[in-house]
Amino acid sequence: MLFFRSEERVREWCSATGHPLRPLVRMDQLWELAHEWYSTRLQPDSRRPPPGEMREIFARLGLVGEFWNPHSDVFGGGGGARGRAR
Repeated sequence: MLFFRSEERVREWCSATGHPLRPLVRMDQLWELAHEWYSTRLQPDSRRPPPGEMREIFARLGLVGEFWNPHSDVFGGGGGARGRAR
């Protein structure tokens, strides 16, 4: 995971290094995702969210596109797919 100040810096880095642009996640989305995903980890009956619940969590956080589909075989959603809300 790499952290950048802005989407512009991500694009510059991708261009300079030849890496394709992958879905972007803002810090607030990352924090909420971690909170949703791990909030019950210390409970004895803790479990990984099933695919339907995963999709709901991702959608609620604005993480959309094929990358965020737990049934997808595509990493990064291909070329122009974006993994974040505006």
